[in-house]
Amino acid sequence: MTESSMKVIPTNPQAEQQNEEEKSQARLDYEEGMRYLDNQDLAMAANAFHNALMGWEEEGDQHGVANASDKLGDLCVERGDYDKAFAFYDRAYEICSTDFDRYSLFTLERKKAALYLKMERHEDALDLYWDIFDEYSGNRDPKGVVETLETMATIFVSLGDKEKAADCYQMIAKTHRNFKHAEEATEYENKAAEIRQEPRA
Repeated sequence: MTESSMKVIPTNPQAEQQNEEEKSQARLDYEEGMRYLDNQDLAMAANAFHNALMGWEEEGDQHGVANASDKLGDLCVERGDYDKAFAFYDRAYEICSTDFDRYSLFTLERKKAALYLKMERHEDALDLYWDIFDEYSGNRDPKGVVETLETMATIFVSLGDKEKAADCYQMIAKTHRNFKHAEEATEYENKAAEIRQEPRA
């Protein structure tokens, strides 16, 4: 969960200088939740993040609400409660949209795309993965581009659209060629050729 976590939005500009006793109860609950999460105690983490969410709601701290909602969404995914996960992610997304916090918005988009995939809502997942692909391309992030195209190719294969899957592999090959990764480029060119030769499902 840590790799795909939202950036923790400061809930107070002086937060770094606060002593433990000066932190709000909501902040303490959130930090406690993070410790439980690190120890894989998901039930206690959920309880702590819920308390943090309630506290920040009472304080009117929208950044805190976004952070707690994001973590509660992650925990709902772990429990398989996907509808509730979407509700938490959407709430965090709305708050981050107000500040146009692009880093956190992008993180949430990746989480939602992965969740659509778990739910086998392939068309919804693809819509988001195209946006994610565009974002990685714009940021000149070849690793992100390749990983996203790999995921999309897998989705297209599951949908029986081998031509589009092959197109994804061809785009991966082109990305590797651009970075002088000749061996990897050839591998994906071969994948594209192989899948085009396979009989349609």
